Formats: sequence, C-alpha cells, structure tokens
Amino acid sequence: MKYRRFGKTNFKVSEVSLGTWQLGSKWGDPFNEQDAQETLAAAYDAGVNFFDTADVYQDGASQRALAKFIKDKGDKVFVSTKVGRRLEPHVASGYTPKNITKFVEDCLTNLQVDALDNVLLHCPPTEVYYNPEAFFTLDQLKKAGKIKNYGVSVEKVEEAMKALDYDISSVEIIYNMFRLRPADNFFKMAQAKDVGIIARVPLASGLLSGKYTLQTTFGKNDQRTTNRHGEQFDQGETFSGVDFATGVKAAAELKARLGAGDQLAQMALRYILMADAVSTVIPGASKPEQITRNVAAADLPAFTTEQMAIVRDVYDQYIKDPVQYKW
Repeated sequence: MKYRRFGKTNFKVSEVSLGTWQLGSKWGDPFNEQDAQETLAAAYDAGVNFFDTADVYQDGASQRALAKFIKDKGDKVFVSTKVGRRLEPHVASGYTPKNITKFVEDCLTNLQVDALDNVLLHCPPTEVYYNPEAFFTLDQLKKAGKIKNYGVSVEKVEEAMKALDYDISSVEIIYNMFRLRPADNFFKMAQAKDVGIIARVPLASGLLSGKYTLQTTFGKNDQRTTNRHGEQFDQGETFSGVDFATGVKAAAELKARLGAGDQLAQMALRYILMADAVSTVIPGASKPEQITRNVAAADLPAFTTEQMAIVRDVYDQYIKDPVQYKW
C-alpha cells in the first residue's frame, strides 16, 4: 500500500481506503456484524488505515462496528465520520449549533473515542455553505477537543469551492471517470489551501466495474433501484447522475479502448489516483474478497497519456452533457 499526506491534518492515509456505507451489508440488505469485522480486518491487513463512515450508515451500526475494530489500534488508523443526514427533513435550517453538537456527541458514543479524527457535514443543502454558524460551531467543537479536524462531503463543485472559505481540513467529493469536473479547477484550489480530498463514489455505483448490461437489475431496496431519478436523495449519488443505459454503453467503450479486460474497476480506481490532489479513494466493500480487488488498484501502472485521453474522450462523448453542468 502507498500513502499520501491528508492535507493539513498531516496524517499519511492509504491511497485506497474503505468507505463503510455497505460495511456488513450488500446494497439494502441487513447488517451482518461478522462480515463487517472480517472486512475491516482484511482492509487493515492490506494496509488500509483510513475509514469513512457516517452516523446514518446502518443507523449507526457501521460506526459501532468500527469502534470495536479500532479500540486497540491507537493512532494507526484515521476515522472520518459524516453528520447531518439524520435530520428529518434534511433542510438547511436543521444545521443548528444544538443539532450539530448532538450529532458529534452521538458519534463519540458510537465510536467510543474521546475525540473524532474528522467530521464532515454530510452533503448539506447548498444554503448551509453560506451559513457561517454551522462552521463556527465546528470551530467551537474543535476548540473543546471533541473533534480534531472538520470538513464537508459535497454534491456539487460549487459547494466544495465555497467550503474553502472556512477552516476545513478536507473535502469529500464525487470524482471518477464519469465525473471529471472536480479536476478542472477545484483540485488546484484545494491544494492551495492544503485541504485533503477524499474521492467518493469512485465506481459510479458499479457502472465502472464494466459488468452491467441493459438487462441488469437490482434489489428492491437497493438505491440503484429506488433513487435512480433522485427520489430519495441527490440523483448525482446514484450512477454519478449518469443515465443507466448511457453509462453501460460508456463503460463498455472504456473497457474496450483501455484494454481493461476484467480489471476496469481497478483501472477506474487507479485513474482517480493519477490526480496528485486526491488524498485517498474510498470504494466500499461488504466482504473481505472485495478488499483484495480494491487495494490491488494502487499497484497498477500509471495511466499513459493516451489512456488519459481515452477517458476524456469517452466522457466528452457520452457523459459531459448534462453531468458536467449539474454537479
């Protein structure tokens, strides 16, 4: 495993880390504690030292599983947790000092730590970025020793740019072969502020595995079924906002032109790591064997200039309009 400096936190994070949305459960299935612990152990044994979670993942079960796993790891691991999506309804007015403080305290309880390594506001409405009170609350929690660093998980590039006005340490943003816009300007802006970047949704909800066809179906509780058109949350989260049929076609072309064979998913992760501004990429996993496939991406050869051009060409041809202009 290779490691990169995580912005102004100075922590050296594994290039390929672990997103725990699916930890211990496949898409929409019940949580399985044994699977969770085995997956975490496999990740750690492979050199993963950065774990991304949220208070809403499996209603806190993801955090509690992490708590059990990290209790004897000390400063060898870094846990980044998101807060805010427990709000019902999830509106800007809910990001009050009282609510944010309560969310942080609940995370401290779930993770069984005295201070949180990193807290991200969990894709708050755009209005929140123009409300300094939410960020000043995080400043106060930092001064109180309850959190060590804070930042934001965003839907849109514009939100990421606005967040740089505050004393953030990191931004979690969707960046993959089907979502190239963050690299146009934002990455340079983040580097100038010494802000770490966490690349999320790296495989576009599985489209960039190259395994889907137009006949592929998903479970009834799977967000790839229930949120395909943004019924539950931002449409850009599911398939990176790409129309499914278009995404299948674009992935097939990438697979063929890159000569990816059965390694398109690993190549998609390696592509993300071509950006120096990216601190870590966080593919999910629900079983140990998925960890092995994910971390192998860090050892793939760097993309050639020709390969980089192929990705841009496929993006421009199939994906850019309308994805580039929405997120």
